[in-house]
Amino acid sequence: MSADYFSNSLISIYDTMQTYLKLTSNALQVLESRYLLKNSKGEIIETPEQLFKRVAHHVAKAEDLFCNQKNKQSIEHDFYTILTELKFLPNSPTLMNAGTSIGQMSACFVLPITNNKGSMTTTLNHISLIQKSGGGTGFNFSALNPIDTTMRADSLEKMDPISFMKRIDAFTNDIKQGGKRRGANMGVLNINHPNIEDFIKAKHNSKTLKNFNISVGVTDVFMEAVIQNDDFELIHPSSGKTTKILKARNLWKSITYHAWLNGEPGLLFIDTINRANPISNMGKIECTNPCGEVPLFPFEACNLGSIDVAKFINNQTKSIEWTKLQATIFTAIRFLDNVIEINDYLLPEIRETVYGNRKIGLGVMGWANLLIQMDIPYASPQAVELAHKLMSFINETSKNASEQLAEERGVFLNWKKSMYYPNHKFRHATRTCIAPTGTISIIANTSPSIEPLFALTIRREHVLGNDTTLTETNPYVIDYFKSTPFYSYEVLEQIEKTGSIINCNLPDHIKNLFKTATEIEAKWHILHQIAFQNYTDNAVSKTINFPKNATIKDISNAYLKAWMWKLKGITAYRNESNEQVIYRGSKSFSCMQCDV
Repeated sequence: MSADYFSNSLISIYDTMQTYLKLTSNALQVLESRYLLKNSKGEIIETPEQLFKRVAHHVAKAEDLFCNQKNKQSIEHDFYTILTELKFLPNSPTLMNAGTSIGQMSACFVLPITNNKGSMTTTLNHISLIQKSGGGTGFNFSALNPIDTTMRADSLEKMDPISFMKRIDAFTNDIKQGGKRRGANMGVLNINHPNIEDFIKAKHNSKTLKNFNISVGVTDVFMEAVIQNDDFELIHPSSGKTTKILKARNLWKSITYHAWLNGEPGLLFIDTINRANPISNMGKIECTNPCGEVPLFPFEACNLGSIDVAKFINNQTKSIEWTKLQATIFTAIRFLDNVIEINDYLLPEIRETVYGNRKIGLGVMGWANLLIQMDIPYASPQAVELAHKLMSFINETSKNASEQLAEERGVFLNWKKSMYYPNHKFRHATRTCIAPTGTISIIANTSPSIEPLFALTIRREHVLGNDTTLTETNPYVIDYFKSTPFYSYEVLEQIEKTGSIINCNLPDHIKNLFKTATEIEAKWHILHQIAFQNYTDNAVSKTINFPKNATIKDISNAYLKAWMWKLKGITAYRNESNEQVIYRGSKSFSCMQCDV
């Protein structure tokens, strides 16, 4: 088909796809902007169906490497089916790049930072390669020395952690991931670094480090010092000498104040991460990908994908269809393993590390929508109990799928150095994680990750890197009200205008079912994160939402509970405390849903 065909017939093609693939108008806008192939003139030359065919066909090519031509066609069909049914979607670089000349399909990378000029120049080159291909990058800057005032201000040798972060931030600003989205970075500094006080407040100005998420790498020793109100030493990374002694609680107060002020820094619990490290003999993990869900070694990358669990509900019995979910998990694990085989790793160091450990991260989206269908409020013991049950099932099934692939294809290369040796033969050092799924959840028309609904009607602004605004009302909310005697103009007006029914004259059980993120107490956010983390190999990317009137003490309590309950990291966000891309309700109310 020619480019002219697509440009002239795009609407009719999309009408057909919307019926077959059940794509919303928002999903189509996202696909057009970022994922569908374009020619040199910027014209779309691919339909959504063809995108999924391209991805399924390319990823199935890995079967040839294992002499599996006999089953290759059936496996490709399985890949295509779970993609077109929107039951599973891989991370964005796979959708963007599979079967193209770019070929880089991993979402997340960690790069090493060492204290020399040559290394810093090399790092900038590596960032360019990765972010241009659609990947995000994470760094721990703790090896860099604090500022030496004897050096020239423009010298790379002078690059203390914050100066180098600003250099990377400006560099990232000039790179658009895969030509389709701006790059993302994670910046970590360990709590005992001499520059930690400046790092904690590095994003006090919301215009600084806009391409970075920042987290403090905290240890058990520090957390215990906070609880005991003990002194804490800052240590020079090169000399190992103490540069300053201060009260641990003073650092803690600064962390929680700035998290209250604008949502950062988050915390990475480094000791917890390393206690769970399945390949601890390979060294210490000190960093994660940009959103915190995958702890990685230097020069390690990870391939992610998420299952829309809301699509596995039997509407008659209001129960999870476990057998169908199990089959999708097996197909998804095989899909992610195939990506490892045919990926373009850009750097030989990355290829070696990835092949050595074969980390993958299968996660979930649609959790809030699943709960609505089952008539279970997010803020309830029943929801937390179901979270334990669901993620336990996904984790165990992922292990079984990895064991099956290990029998078929062999264990990961560093298996003998892992905690699994000699009893458990896995194909992958890690198998599960909970990623944010911001963009792919729009494509799947589902709620993101394990988050509650941010609002019943949400407005996304600048999400496509331009002035486009995407407004949507959760379809499960409308379907629910249509089945009740409370379906009215007044209720629909509140849903669309404010994104909430908290002030409507409705029964309490309905208000509880549709409580939104900032209407839910922080403890329930944390309990959900704990439940999913208990059965997740990697980590959980989750925002602990707070209303605008939350206090610094509220943030402090949440961060303390996260450490006590052995979470690997935590991020808190107080509503309207920083620039947002997601808002409650539509800008102007027009009762598009109303047919009463």
